[in-house]
Amino acid sequence: MKLLLVNPNTSASVTDLIRAEAERTAAPGTDVQVLTAPFGVAYIETRFEALIGAYAVAELAARHHGQYDALVVAAFGDPGLQGLREVLPCPVIGLTDAALASACLLGQRFSIVAISQRIRAWYGETVAHYGLGSRLASIRGLDEPLADIGNVQGDQSERLVQLAERCVTDDGADVIVLAGAPLAGLARSLHGRLPVPCVDGVSSAVRHAESLVALQPGSASRGSFAPPPIKPHHGLSPALQRLLASGPDVSAPSN
Repeated sequence: MKLLLVNPNTSASVTDLIRAEAERTAAPGTDVQVLTAPFGVAYIETRFEALIGAYAVAELAARHHGQYDALVVAAFGDPGLQGLREVLPCPVIGLTDAALASACLLGQRFSIVAISQRIRAWYGETVAHYGLGSRLASIRGLDEPLADIGNVQGDQSERLVQLAERCVTDDGADVIVLAGAPLAGLARSLHGRLPVPCVDGVSSAVRHAESLVALQPGSASRGSFAPPPIKPHHGLSPALQRLLASGPDVSAPSN
């Protein structure tokens, strides 16, 4: 089984964190490849930055099309996830939908601990998009500038623990979701320190991706996630052109 994880952020240090946690989590025999966005921002906090990150993921997914059994969008907020599910015939998993799926199997209400205040609005919208707003207890985030995005865990680990404890005590969370690729692996190191279960997006995404590949559920040829119709386009990379060329002919009659 081959999994491709794409970091929509441009920080190589964050990619290293993703790779380390993915390799620790993956089952024996699973081949993990992790790539970094070739353009964009160091770490995504806003809707517009997510838009850029989504395009970067699409480009890398297209370049490596056919070389993986599942794709993981390795950033919380899942930039571009829904669109990629339309065009790729394999499972596409995001850190958010995977972590929330894990959280929902462990408790009724979950809280998200994030790396910044600005990011909270976008995360809240993502949870609502997945239809889980009623199960969201709270989103709490760090409220100070990040000196080194690749070392948030080292610089802010105690503060992150305090936020998680407040989610339980003040907000009634049954499960803590540690949000974002910069926090990859932190749930593992905090095992036993929090009074409720704690889940990580990278490890959840890898395990859910492995499960979906093993289940062989098939891909959509109809419905809202059917491949985009073939139509004229301009200015796209050769990789994206090849990926779009695999869709249904826009002139073909529908059944």
